[in-house]
Amino acid sequence: MKNIFCVLLISMVTPVLAQTKLEKAITNLENNYEQEKVYLLTDKSQYAAGDKIWFKSFVFDGYNRSALSTTLFVELYNSDKKLIDWKTVLLTNGEGSGDFQLKEDLPEQVYFVRAYTPYMTNFNEDFQIVKTLPVYNPNSTESLVIAKNSDWSAKVFPEGGTFINGMPTKFAVRLSASSSLPENWTGKIIDVQNPKTPVTTFKSFDKNVASFTVTPASGKKYQAVIQDNNGKSQTIDLPQAADSGLNVEVHSSKEGIKYTLKGVNLKQQLQGYKIVGLINNHLAYRANINHLTNEASSLIPTKISNGANGVLQLAIFDEQDNLVAQRLCFIKPGDLKIEKAEIIAQSLKQTPRSFNSIDLSPESYFKNYTVVVSEDDGTSTPEEENILSGLWLTGDFTSKIDSPAQYFSKNANSEALDALLISENWKRFDWNSVLSGTAPVIKTQSQQYLSYRVKPIKNNALLINSDVNLVLQLGKNQPAFNQFKTDQNGYVYLNNLNNDEPVNVSLFVNSENKESSTDNLFVTVEPLVNPSEFKGNFPGTKYTLVKAAKNKTLPPAISRAINTQKNYKKTEGNDIQIQEVALVGKKKDPKEELDKQLSTGMFSSVNSTVFDFVNEDQHASGYTNILDWLQGKAAGLTFQRNNSGVNVPYIRGQQAKLYLDEVLTDGSMISALPVSNIAMVKIIKGSGLIGDAVAIYTMKGNMKSKSNEKEAPKNNSAIIKGYDKPSEFPIEMIDDDALEKIENDTRETLYWNPNLFDSDYVPPRIKFFNNDSAKQYKVLIISFDEDDHLLYDQQILK
Repeated sequence: MKNIFCVLLISMVTPVLAQTKLEKAITNLENNYEQEKVYLLTDKSQYAAGDKIWFKSFVFDGYNRSALSTTLFVELYNSDKKLIDWKTVLLTNGEGSGDFQLKEDLPEQVYFVRAYTPYMTNFNEDFQIVKTLPVYNPNSTESLVIAKNSDWSAKVFPEGGTFINGMPTKFAVRLSASSSLPENWTGKIIDVQNPKTPVTTFKSFDKNVASFTVTPASGKKYQAVIQDNNGKSQTIDLPQAADSGLNVEVHSSKEGIKYTLKGVNLKQQLQGYKIVGLINNHLAYRANINHLTNEASSLIPTKISNGANGVLQLAIFDEQDNLVAQRLCFIKPGDLKIEKAEIIAQSLKQTPRSFNSIDLSPESYFKNYTVVVSEDDGTSTPEEENILSGLWLTGDFTSKIDSPAQYFSKNANSEALDALLISENWKRFDWNSVLSGTAPVIKTQSQQYLSYRVKPIKNNALLINSDVNLVLQLGKNQPAFNQFKTDQNGYVYLNNLNNDEPVNVSLFVNSENKESSTDNLFVTVEPLVNPSEFKGNFPGTKYTLVKAAKNKTLPPAISRAINTQKNYKKTEGNDIQIQEVALVGKKKDPKEELDKQLSTGMFSSVNSTVFDFVNEDQHASGYTNILDWLQGKAAGLTFQRNNSGVNVPYIRGQQAKLYLDEVLTDGSMISALPVSNIAMVKIIKGSGLIGDAVAIYTMKGNMKSKSNEKEAPKNNSAIIKGYDKPSEFPIEMIDDDALEKIENDTRETLYWNPNLFDSDYVPPRIKFFNNDSAKQYKVLIISFDEDDHLLYDQQILK
């Protein structure tokens, strides 16, 4: 992990040798409370049944991309918590991507996407991201509508958590609701004994928060009366003011964070108090007060975070290391450290289906981009959440925040963000638990990639402390022979596998019978990196389901999405017709075509014998070694066993060379190759280029052994699925050769690339085709450099 902050210590005491309770707690935090959070970007905010959801995930450890995890689980649920689909996503430098294909008959309702790393399951489930996505279906009997009325509630929070007689205290007022919040609201503070005359009034900054300042008088009781724009009101009690304690005031600016502490009726005043500043559970600032005083203030400079933005947690402890006050504040709220994309050229046209391009600078420190280009029709509303709010706010707070992206927009109100943080607590740990020495139990360790436990069985018995052979084949690649020794429980472990194609695991054991069957062998593969059950509840949404009207109306964006699906079906139909036309022609010999496909010129010979396993049933399924099967199959070909018991081919009494996919090999490699993976065997006699040879070729592409078509899968094999490979995003609707014209291209997302590279040879270029209506384009670009500096740029281009 890269630390983005330095530790600033201010001390007015003589250091002591023994660690205090607080110092031990800070060490506990540093060593045991590393945690991750996820931001999930989708190409759209709403979908039609039958759409594909494209997503890009960013996993952070604090404010840096995480190096803890290489695996992310992304799950799609319906409103009843039924798991619809899930993906295992490979993370590279904390980033990964994927997609969900929605079924056309998916009922119209709100769906939820949950994302988390295995390491995150060690901590509170509430910190796992759950993203809300409405999905519409014109054939559903119910319709999604936005709820108009909201049953909201309000709470008040004194700054620092203390309210003391005679001390001016800033309060935050926070509204919450299961669905939507009122657009605006106002309030007043009253003295219960004199309710007709307000002590002060306030107005909401946004839907979430407001703030006010009040100075309590001894013996008085205060209430807040809040009323929304629809006339609904609620009255809540302010906490009873205390006669003694600590008052905290905090102000954040470009220069740093200034805090002022004032003690009231404290026995030793502020002597012995400690101020601790944490960023992401790591110590960034500490100051001790060692003299008698009732007031202390200081400026925490921005160098504690190296000028980066983020949330600072201030905690104040008394002389006995008891927590007495705490406050969250944002570092440099009016000066966000965000880089912008350097666009060096662009060619944008308004002509339907025209080719467009945007060139980024090849000399930038940023080399890998996430890019989304959508049509902007001028009616889009401000985004509710983005990577800025996910990184700096919602990833660390479990309470629902309405439109969190607003706090980091161009015209953001820093006072509103400060009030929001007054109303929040840092819940990634509990100070009392940490002070007592409690540490989280890490049941799921962070590990590289995926791991599996293999259990080989022979004759219904575990093979304990035994030598076994596993043949691993990635996709259609050449199989690899591996020797393992099982442990005392009979297991073999395959660790740190990074594959997005299936891996076939086949079990073989040494046997004296050269033609022994594998029917007495059985193998199972158990993944050790697994998704976890979702035990929580989905967040409330602003949507509700009502009975659909006879003439059901859909949002314009959904109608366009449905039309786009129809267009894709037309283009897919065109592709099938083109393929069918291409297949019409001269009938060819399948064995001859297979030989041409697999053999190169050096291995072409008129004096050869070819055994075709793809188009012909060679009845070789009972053999574990293709060389055993070849015995007696070709005139002049014989085999002799060497000192290692491996078959060596001879043609007319002379030793022949042995090739696997035209690479020179030996009999030990061939003996580990499953017969089911062989596509062709060629016996070459007296070729001028290679002489006498036996050439063995493995399956390629979608080839399948004819011998295995009617066979049941062997028990000695199992499949490892691995990571889910992202689909390729289609950048255009049709091409010039389409057989059926698309009347109206209505794509909303014109370009989606979660991994646009800047290489030495190809500068980063965003290339996309226009739809039939776009006149201007919403372009989103996200990137991180090697030091995890953030580039975030969203703009409208014409």
